[in-house]
Amino acid sequence: MDPLILIFLSSGLFLGWALGANDAANVFGTAVGTKMVRWRTAAIICSIFIILGALISGGGTTHTLGKLGAISALPGAFMTALSAALAVYSMTKSGLPVSTSQAIVGAIIGWNLFSGNPTDTSTLTKILSTWIICPVLSAIIAVTLFKMHKFTSKRIKIHMIMADAYTRLALIIAGALGAYSLGANNIANVIGVFIPGEPLPDLQVGTFIFSSTQQLFLLGGLAIALGVWTYSKRVMMTVGNNLGRLSANAALIAVISHSIVLFMFASRGLEAWLAGNGLPTIPLVPVSSSQAVVGAVVGISILQGAAGIRWSVLGKIVVGWVVTPIAACATCFFGLFFLQNVFGLVVQ
Repeated sequence: MDPLILIFLSSGLFLGWALGANDAANVFGTAVGTKMVRWRTAAIICSIFIILGALISGGGTTHTLGKLGAISALPGAFMTALSAALAVYSMTKSGLPVSTSQAIVGAIIGWNLFSGNPTDTSTLTKILSTWIICPVLSAIIAVTLFKMHKFTSKRIKIHMIMADAYTRLALIIAGALGAYSLGANNIANVIGVFIPGEPLPDLQVGTFIFSSTQQLFLLGGLAIALGVWTYSKRVMMTVGNNLGRLSANAALIAVISHSIVLFMFASRGLEAWLAGNGLPTIPLVPVSSSQAVVGAVVGISILQGAAGIRWSVLGKIVVGWVVTPIAACATCFFGLFFLQNVFGLVVQ
């Protein structure tokens, strides 16, 4: 393999690492914050299922990003991914759960502006609409599930020790499903910009052939898993403890709601089923895992009493969501100018 290709891919792997460091909190932050699941256990389960999600179901959302901006030159893809990664990393260092989806969209728009390529407004509108729909839908699902849980728990009496054990197991299962959904939905953010260039040759293992795209999915999944292991604990504490005080059951519902939303926007099977039954389809878009879990936490907290929400923390998170795509866009634009005019690289 050409070492230069690995250098260009390194920014995508850096973005994957930043995604894992930031978005693992959305899967297990509430469980770890309520001390129902140990951080090490959460990290192991999260890493395994993120990789599985990326490999098995990662293809659905990558096409949408390709419509927003198909970057065929590796130097251009390198700077696009690097800009998104730097934006996410800076927010992660502050302990804020930001949106990797917003970062990569902002970076792609920066590439479009620099290269003079028009941004597909219909695709951009579809993506932007999910930034509002995602947290609202997650909050609605969380509130509905929370009310159902309260209704059921009044009629089914379970011993406290058994209830605690069931909740702990359910948090682990929900976290695994959430990690799978995260890998399936957000792998497009990590390696989507590299797919049009097909930088890796097909790799044959026995009778099985690993395509360039499949290899990118695997590398991206491993990078996300590394981010979970090395840097996710601080953001888990922000989501788990600082945003709102949740019981273990409320934490479970927040994770389930987050997982449902991510799965809905990543599942080709669901899209085909809805279309086959004449129903409106859900766009295959890499939505924000952070927005999904924050929406769920806020929805449950409001249901329990708005006083339980730490509005200053929520305000900082929202500011991070606004700043992230703008910072990624600006960084990408000036970074491409630097690569083209200082190093003489073809970026478009």
